[in-house]
Amino acid sequence: MAFVLPQLLFLILLLLSFSAISQTNDGKISVGSTLTAGAESAFWLSHSNDFAFGFRKLDDNHYLLAIWYYKIPQKTIVWYANGDNPGPRQSRVELTNNSLILRQPQGDQELWRAEFQTATTIAYGLMNDTGNFMLVDTSSRTNWESFKHPTDTLLPTQEMEIGGSLFSRQRETNFSRGRYEFLLREDGSAVLNPKNVLSNITYKPYYYYISETRGLGNGTNSGYKLIFDQSGYLYILLRNGKRSFITTLQLALSPARNYVRATLGFDGVFSISYFPKNFSAANGTWSVIQAEPDNICLKVGPRPCGDNSICTLKEGQRPSCKCPKGYSLLDPADEYSSCKPDFMQGCDQDGDLYYLNELPNTNWPNSDYDVLRQYNATACQRSCLEDCRCAAVVLSGSNCWKKHLPLLHGRENTGYSDSAFVKLRSIPQSPIPQVPRAKKHKSSFVVVSVLLGSSVFVNFILVGAMCLGFFLYYQKKLKAFGADKTCVDSNLRYFTYKELMEATEGFKEELGRGSCGIVYKGKTAAQPIAVKILDRVLTDKEKEFRAEVQVIGQTHHKNLVRLVGYCDEGQYRLLVYEFLSNGSLAGFLFGDLKPSWSQRSQIALGVARGLFYLHEECSTRIIHCYIKPQNILLDENYNARISDFGLAKLLLNQTQTKTGIRGTKGYVAPDWFRPAPVSVKVDVYSFGVLLLEIICCRRNVYMEHGVGEKGVLTDWAYDCYCASRLDALIQNEMEAMNDMNRVERFVMVAIWCVQEDPSVRPRMKNVMLMLEGLVQVSVPPSPYPLSSIS
Repeated sequence: MAFVLPQLLFLILLLLSFSAISQTNDGKISVGSTLTAGAESAFWLSHSNDFAFGFRKLDDNHYLLAIWYYKIPQKTIVWYANGDNPGPRQSRVELTNNSLILRQPQGDQELWRAEFQTATTIAYGLMNDTGNFMLVDTSSRTNWESFKHPTDTLLPTQEMEIGGSLFSRQRETNFSRGRYEFLLREDGSAVLNPKNVLSNITYKPYYYYISETRGLGNGTNSGYKLIFDQSGYLYILLRNGKRSFITTLQLALSPARNYVRATLGFDGVFSISYFPKNFSAANGTWSVIQAEPDNICLKVGPRPCGDNSICTLKEGQRPSCKCPKGYSLLDPADEYSSCKPDFMQGCDQDGDLYYLNELPNTNWPNSDYDVLRQYNATACQRSCLEDCRCAAVVLSGSNCWKKHLPLLHGRENTGYSDSAFVKLRSIPQSPIPQVPRAKKHKSSFVVVSVLLGSSVFVNFILVGAMCLGFFLYYQKKLKAFGADKTCVDSNLRYFTYKELMEATEGFKEELGRGSCGIVYKGKTAAQPIAVKILDRVLTDKEKEFRAEVQVIGQTHHKNLVRLVGYCDEGQYRLLVYEFLSNGSLAGFLFGDLKPSWSQRSQIALGVARGLFYLHEECSTRIIHCYIKPQNILLDENYNARISDFGLAKLLLNQTQTKTGIRGTKGYVAPDWFRPAPVSVKVDVYSFGVLLLEIICCRRNVYMEHGVGEKGVLTDWAYDCYCASRLDALIQNEMEAMNDMNRVERFVMVAIWCVQEDPSVRPRMKNVMLMLEGLVQVSVPPSPYPLSSIS
């Protein structure tokens, strides 16, 4: 025992010496040192322990390589490496003699590395007391430092050259690259601007820090370096030696007594804040001393809040988002996500179904579709209640601005004199039982009780009558359930063939024809109708036909054409639909006049929502199989409505392993050519083709001579995307050119949809969310990797 104790002491001292080799007390880290994500002390400290470099836990299995304030309770992060690709538990960062490398747990894949301009040999790493992590070579030169590669934060003593920038996070706890940038431009001005993360396109700035030097280029008065000095001043150094200050405080906050930082928030607000080093429970928070812009909710360009929401300011000039009454967050855990209506807006003629809720000092300036001049509040509200498309109105003076969904860039400001009125659906109130009626029931109960108690004979008669009544009632219900000509659980009307002959005047006016049959216009006493004669129903069994029609009749959505009735008399099989006055999308897209980009984008969203409902939300999943412009109809407000859904089930058993090919040339997915069951992904493929046609206003396949590379739209669109020539697809259409971020997003979604491999195509839910901008669209691969279809 006496021999073992000295050995244990020796081993402890040896381990302590090894740990000292990893990091010395002056913040130096030796080559060969490693950190492991998830370990208890997965960080290296600066000499003063003010800053730490290492792994920060994001969730149970993801870690961020970062630098943070070590002493303060919030452990605020000031720099990070792998925000777009957080590493799993057991990821390792290693300081080698030629770089700093972050690897997957297996060690065979790099997640991130410090990039050098010239090859060199690293002597050691250094976690500096300024918050700068440095790699120093054998010649004592700094080869790489975090200060030269900032993320969303600047620290005192940090400088930024021309072209340097900060970029925001996606959210406070999501470190993927966000939508805002703080940039020192070539002309020497510092600006805040939105940026498209996917395409790297920079949009018009929404805030300038020094406007007097803009456009001076390399003149003597232009700025060339941004400096956050050790006294806490942030300024742009001009070429003539003068300073253009960004900080407006007369007294600098001493970094000796305070932690000071300048941060670009995920919401686009650039702020300078401090945290006292001698903090207590009372002052242990970050305090904002300056923030720009002063009200980001009112700025043109940035949209800190999602669709249908309202932006207001909270402490530190940061935006706060809320949903109007009748709307709720799409993501309840994220107040900055979009809001969705809690009701289905329709075109019911009953005015009592809707009412308007007033929101003072509120506006959605980017959702106007009409303005009515010289209107008062009453007339303005009435115009919205009578308009199917209207989701809200804003009364500004005597101008009544009508808004459609989605309500964009909502803001509330006490300086507004505008009043917004949001359309909501009334909630039916349950009728309250009247007191006299309750007394009547009570009196009847007393009378019956007396009768029942007065005679055993009467009791037998009453019980027998009740049993007979129940028997007759349920026999009638069962008979109704088995009636030959009724769809029990739907509101479908049964038409005789003679009735439809009369309604269509002998099938006089043809509306269109396709693989399912011919459609004729008709009119009943209640409404105009469209009658489709099915020319080749594969099932001859009347019961099976009615069962499938019942499924179609029970499928209701605002982006689907409603089935109102049917006929299965003898050899005839006909379906009766509501009539939509603006015809098919084919006539709308490919006519002489090019529809507006805003109309086309809303139509694309409507089709996506309808398909999502068919695939995932209705009680019986429906694969359409015939998605094309001819089967998308437009109502009186040019809302997209999908027709012919469910017909593929009438004409084809979708579960068969080997099937006949369904669809139309140019829209048919490669899946049909393979000996495998079809799935909802065939509709996703057809939607991708349709989406490109909506974007470009041209058909997918051009048969004319001499069209060359433009002959097949899907091929040409992918070539244009790879060559960054999306303007060619929209033919320099100004409205679309001004909305290039949406154009690019739509094209990328379409390319994902037309992937040859169905497993790569997204579900319609994800397609819908990507089109709406609620889910980020990653760079699509080539649609034709398999090359197996000839």
